[in-house]
Amino acid sequence: MIGFLCGEVIFSDGNESILQMPTGIGYQVYYNKVLVEGTRAALYISHIIKEDSETLYGFRSLRAKKLFEMLLTVKGIGPKSAYAMIANIGVNEIITAVNLEAKSTLTKVPGLGNKGAAQIVLDLAGKIDRVKMYSDATRSGGTVTSSKTENYTEMFEEVVYVENPLTPNANQHEILNDALMACKELGFKEDKIIPIAQKILSANLITKPEQLIHLVLKEI
Repeated sequence: MIGFLCGEVIFSDGNESILQMPTGIGYQVYYNKVLVEGTRAALYISHIIKEDSETLYGFRSLRAKKLFEMLLTVKGIGPKSAYAMIANIGVNEIITAVNLEAKSTLTKVPGLGNKGAAQIVLDLAGKIDRVKMYSDATRSGGTVTSSKTENYTEMFEEVVYVENPLTPNANQHEILNDALMACKELGFKEDKIIPIAQKILSANLITKPEQLIHLVLKEI
């Protein structure tokens, strides 16, 4: 199962892109933005396997990929509809719309009616906040310009970063602030979130706001 690709863009038209690996193999990926041909791109991939076909859908962030895959669990929602939702509405906007039962926001996607929007709210209510635990960061903006003479190891190191573990209490103030902002956007009051978040921070090694958000939402 393919989950991530990093290679040279040899074709892109805003609907599909082809990424060529150092081995010479090119992967055709559905991707809704134009990538600059001749540059290198890094995309998270959702690999859809059916009896008669295999398709790859590309995403700039892990959160977008996970939301796409969650949307596929909704009755009547296929890959094209789920991908169109993320492309037209946006990840955080979809999460907010489901939490607030704002069906009119979801129906902005061409081809998705009130019945489909209602099904999404019904199936994902109480679950959709789980995708907040995944990073919304992109891999160097998704595209990295570089010389074709660079070897694959150098290219991969440039595009993919590894976050170093933090020591206890390091950057916790910043993590707490980011988590509070995200929870407030979801409609939770600050005075309810702060005690829970502080308790979690004191008992766990939290390295990213997404981790704290996930644990806070489980406690609420």
